[in-house]
This record gives sequence, C-alpha cells and structure tokens, in this order.
Amino acid sequence: MTALAIDAGSRHARLARVGPGGDPEPVELPGAVPGEGLPVPEAARGDRAAALRAAYDAYLRHHDTPGRLLVVVPQHDRAGHARRAADALTAPPARGPAPDVHTLATPHAVLALLRHTGGLAPGRYAVCDLGATAAEVSVCVVTPGAVAVAAASRHAPDDGYGTGFDTALLTRSGLTPDEDTRRALAAVRAEPGAGRRLALVLDRAARDPARFETTAVHHVAGRPVTAGTLRAALPLLTDGLDRALADALGAPGRTAPLALTGGVARFGPLRPHLEAAGVPLTALPDGTDPAHAAVLGAALVAAGRVDPADRYPYELWIGAHRTEAGRPTDRELLISAAGTLEPGGPPVYAETDGRRVGVRTAPGRPVRIRVSDPASGAGAPLGTLTLPGGGETDRFHVGVRLAADGTAALVLHPLGAGPPGAFPLGTLPADIGTDSKEVGP
Repeated sequence: MTALAIDAGSRHARLARVGPGGDPEPVELPGAVPGEGLPVPEAARGDRAAALRAAYDAYLRHHDTPGRLLVVVPQHDRAGHARRAADALTAPPARGPAPDVHTLATPHAVLALLRHTGGLAPGRYAVCDLGATAAEVSVCVVTPGAVAVAAASRHAPDDGYGTGFDTALLTRSGLTPDEDTRRALAAVRAEPGAGRRLALVLDRAARDPARFETTAVHHVAGRPVTAGTLRAALPLLTDGLDRALADALGAPGRTAPLALTGGVARFGPLRPHLEAAGVPLTALPDGTDPAHAAVLGAALVAAGRVDPADRYPYELWIGAHRTEAGRPTDRELLISAAGTLEPGGPPVYAETDGRRVGVRTAPGRPVRIRVSDPASGAGAPLGTLTLPGGGETDRFHVGVRLAADGTAALVLHPLGAGPPGAFPLGTLPADIGTDSKEVGP
C-alpha cells in the first residue's frame, strides 16, 4: 500500500513518502522547484485547501491513488483545516478512487520525525513553524506514549511573515517585490556558500557598521542587497518570532527546547538571535531541510513507521461514591488512562477488567473531575459538574470524548434505551507540571 504525505503551504506544496530503505524522502514531480516543491498555482494562493487539491491532482497525473494519504495541517484552527482538507480531497479526483484521508498537525509531524531518529526524550518542547504567512509556535508535552499541545500562538502580519520580510528587503533595495524578483531572491539565497557569506558580512557589519553596512550580501536582478538593508528589515522576523514564543511559553523566562521548521527557518541570522536570547535549540536530523521537516515526519506516520502519538498524556478521574460493607465511601473512578484519548476519536469509557463500568447518578450532587500524571503524581482539577439524576435502576456508562479542537466532554451513555448525554469539560490541561499539587478525591 502506497502512503503519501502532503504539506501545502502558501507558496509551495511539499510531498513525501517512505523510500525503499525505510527513510522518508521528497516526491519529485514535473514542474517542482528543486528543494522547494510544487509551486502553488496563482489561483490557489491563500486557499490551503485549493493548494492541497492542486498538489494531489499533480501527483495523480504520474502515480496511482495512494492507499493512505496524510495531510499536514497547522495547529492553529486545526479542526477547521482538517475538515477543509477532507472536503477538498474526497471530491471526485482526476482518476481512481478517493483516498483514505487523515490529517496530522504540524507539531506532531515534526516531533514524529525527531522521535524516529531518537532525538527526543520525554519532556517539554516547542515547535516553531516559520512560513511565508505566519510564525506559529506550539508548546508540546512529550511522554513515552503521547504528544499533547499545551499552548500555541501565532504571529501573522497582514502582509505575511516571511513574505513581509522579503517585501521590505526588496523594496528598500530599490526592487519591485513581484513574483519574478521573489524567485530571484530565493535563488541567490540557495546558492552554495550564500549562507556563510551572509553570516560573515552581518557579523562584520554588527562590529563595524560604518565600514560594512554598505557591503552587499546578495545581488538580485542586478541590484545589491546590503548588510545595512538586511539589518534594518531583520526585526520583522526576530520581533515577530520573539512575540510568538513569549505568548506560547507564558511566564517570563520560561523556555523549552525549540525545533525551528518551515521555509523561513533556513534564514541563518535567526539561530544566533535565539542563542543570544538563551533559547535552547533542538537540532533536526542531519541533512534535514527545515522546510521539509513536517512532511517527512508525516510520511513516516503515513507509512506506519512512527506512532503519531496524538493522544492525551494524562489520566482523567471522576469522583464516585460506593457502598462498602454497607457504608457509603468516597472513591474515584478512572475514566481514561494516560495516552488513550485521541482528538476527534471515539469516546473512552471507564472499564474494570475490560468491561465498561455501570454507574448511577444522584440528582443535585456535584461531581469533581481531575486529571493526573501517573508518572509524577502531579494533578490538576477540572472543576465540578452537576449531572442529571436517574432512577434507582438507571445505570450509565461514563466516558470522555476529546474533540479535534482540544475541548472535552463527559459522556453518559444509558445502559438501556436513550441517547448519550454530553457535558462540556472545556480544554483539558496538557502541561500540569511536576510541581503541581495532587488533588484529592
């Protein structure tokens, strides 16, 4: 069965699959830009679903329908992107049957690549996806069996993130920022030794501006792009990145090892900026283009080489009352074990010895819900719910459902006739921390 992954950006769509040797590799198609992928057609610019469909149709012109198709979607509005991707790809294709479509958020795809190469221990990480449109940061909690997004932020200027920087650079260099000039800028950046020259000239300009600010770092369409021009435009990238990191990480001074991905992550000056700020960096596997990190990780998941681990990492408990030796006793009931809840998946129900537990509800009695980390013992309360009371003989299976957007609901499913009831729990905490206090029953 052929497995394919697609990551459709605002300017290029990247496709990947696992090669005969077991490693992920880009899928090369006619018309692709070397190192970049398929250009997004002008008519599909700004429409990720249309760009995705255009890339998939281009693939079908040269290959059979894949048995499994995994689409990389942004963490921002993940549920909406997943829905639009499925709608775009299950419409009648150019030929062959509709594919089996699944989606994976960018941070999970990148971390799948790192876990495949053994470069990821359990802990807290940040995945920073720097693209033409936006800088997106996802703070993730990685456990042996699950990866959960604890916080996310997005910096998306009106004129784009990477695109806005390029526009400023070209305009201040006396160039028109049209499509041809942007391609010319991308080409000179990709030339052998261009990154090393850029770093050298910027370092000299920082130490002796009067002498080196007018030194050219690139020549685009016959005009120089100087160190001074680049240094003046650089805050468009660094300030936006700093803001997105601060918003995602929360408390001042809080940090996490950072994986830089996306096309803008290739830009050399960003790394020393982060290092100077004391931000620890997580290296991608040797030779990995940061623009392809997400689609390569998704290809591994699509082929079944890596577990996506897109599951909730903690246990969820509900307060319960049992009668033992004729006396009522407060106890807790484990609804879902760590690593069993999947976003957008079916409800998980409380079980004992492989069988669902039947419970009775009492009218007006508040029920406390909490989550806990089985490894550290840390816990966090979710608050209380007042459930509708049943009759003396009414019994329910109690479970929890996690939506694709990260919000959860407690589910009461009658053992007899009647539809299940759902009671919102809000967004489940994904980073309760080892310093949290255990919450009693």
